Amino acid sequence: MRATLFALPLLLLASPAMAEKPAPEAAQIPPELRDMKWADRLSDAMAAMSKVFLDMPVGEVEAAIEGRQATIADKQRTVRSETRLSEGQIRQQVEAARPAMQAGMKALAAALPAMMEGLSKAQDELDRAAANVPRPDYPKR
Repeated sequence: MRATLFALPLLLLASPAMAEKPAPEAAQIPPELRDMKWADRLSDAMAAMSKVFLDMPVGEVEAAIEGRQATIADKQRTVRSETRLSEGQIRQQVEAARPAMQAGMKALAAALPAMMEGLSKAQDELDRAAANVPRPDYPKR
């Protein structure tokens, strides 16, 4: 009888802690990850950015790294002149990468809910661990 009287308050106190947390809402997958038009847009943007990249001057940077003044020849050197790549070659590489980009987006969209659930569980574990860390302002006996 005494054990029951002693255990009853403990059970009442423990019940809120034992209650299961409500399930987190399903991760909202951004529409950009589900729409393959975005993969095409990204591919087109990469092709456009590659034009700028090809014309980027590299001679002056190399001269600065070597600690010397850039010559006229250095100032004329670009990524295009050093790699001998053309815009057509870059476009071909981007087009070849398009299916891989679409597959990557599909895989990310499929994995995102599990990733978000894992991050939520990790956050819960960190919160639980942080709750057990002694506080520096707690009075010592």
